[in-house]
Amino acid sequence: MTTLGFQAPILVGGAAVELFTRSAISTGDFDVSTARQSAFESALRDLGFIKPSGPGVATRGWMHPDLALGFEVVSSALLGGLADRDRVKMIDLGEDGVATIIAVEDIIADRMGQFASGTAPEMLDQAWRLLVLHSEVDRAYLDRRVREETAGDYGIDDIKETDPA
Repeated sequence: MTTLGFQAPILVGGAAVELFTRSAISTGDFDVSTARQSAFESALRDLGFIKPSGPGVATRGWMHPDLALGFEVVSSALLGGLADRDRVKMIDLGEDGVATIIAVEDIIADRMGQFASGTAPEMLDQAWRLLVLHSEVDRAYLDRRVREETAGDYGIDDIKETDPA
């Protein structure tokens, strides 16, 4: 997409957690944030991805029939525009170009937001594991982001004080 002059899609969600935890937490799909959904989906189609449909199909994303990989555009603005795009990490893929991934602070905040919703208690464990593995995080930024994602109900201390193991 960058060859078309667009900003690269940003990997978010479970796949970002998997990368940041070195596969200690695994996922089966790739969620991305991009303001150019139609261009992204066109590129997926060109690579052989299909959009499954029909009875019993629960995905809104794109699947590759041979690779067993799935992609879904989950937002047009990174975490609703709350995440600092300047913190996005670039991963050099060599000849294949560059991939972009959400900052670890923002994925931790996202996990805490899901935990705070009351529908995903396992997200607290993910946030804790990410924080343990990435002790170099910008703690002030992380605390602000967790408070934003949880409507002020939680902060960084709520992660540090919790050992789900």
